Amino acid sequence: MPHPSSYPSPVHVVQVTDAHLFADPAGTLLGLDTRASLSHVLGQVRREQPRIDLVLCTGDLSQDASRASYEAFRDLTDSLGAPTRWLPGNHDEALVMAEVAPHLVQAVTDIGAWRIVMLDSAVIGATFGLLDEQQLAVLDEALTTAGARYCLVCCHHQPVDIGCAWMAPIGLRNADALLARVKRYPQVKAVLWGHVHQEYDQEHEGVRYLATPSTCIQFAPGSEDFKVSEEQPGYRWLRLHDDGRLDTGVERALDFLVTLDFDSPGY
Repeated sequence: MPHPSSYPSPVHVVQVTDAHLFADPAGTLLGLDTRASLSHVLGQVRREQPRIDLVLCTGDLSQDASRASYEAFRDLTDSLGAPTRWLPGNHDEALVMAEVAPHLVQAVTDIGAWRIVMLDSAVIGATFGLLDEQQLAVLDEALTTAGARYCLVCCHHQPVDIGCAWMAPIGLRNADALLARVKRYPQVKAVLWGHVHQEYDQEHEGVRYLATPSTCIQFAPGSEDFKVSEEQPGYRWLRLHDDGRLDTGVERALDFLVTLDFDSPGY
């Protein structure tokens, strides 16, 4: 069966994640102005990605879950001039997100030969993630009705061990339920998430597992305890081909000066 496609192949996707915006336009995280860093990263996206078919925003868009922070995030990402999808992270409030941008919180998006599934792994009042029965039902329905389309599954919390011991307890608690479905449905070609504030890219049994740097502060890869890196913020680009292949990479804002204040209120 030919794959459905209404876009030129490949589909061009950009992921931005973990912006941690505040209602206060000058709000900072460990001394870093999160709106300024997001604006800088988005400017780089516009320069480097002249064609964008879809923007995926994978949680912790806000630090304080305020309406003003989501309005700011929406307005800033509108500058990319592309359809956008949001999912919540542990710092977000899904109801406020839906009030600000109801058209951006769709769970399923079909584009070209691909189906993008955006899952809510946030747990109210918790840092760790969980896909509840409703979200697993959304995933099952999306995968069973995908037809000839390949699938990219997105959530906020990491479903695999990324080598940071301190982050293991705050990952996706029922990752086995997600991974069992990935194994059951061969049309799933990649799983994409945020939360970990660092790059991760591994392939297992034909599926790509991907995490992306934050648009603000970064966590140090391979750290046993909480540790912040002074690497620059960044974003991920993806090319989704009609035959199920996926090309991807991370670009960092190398010209953005990262100056952190470790005496300021913590993450």
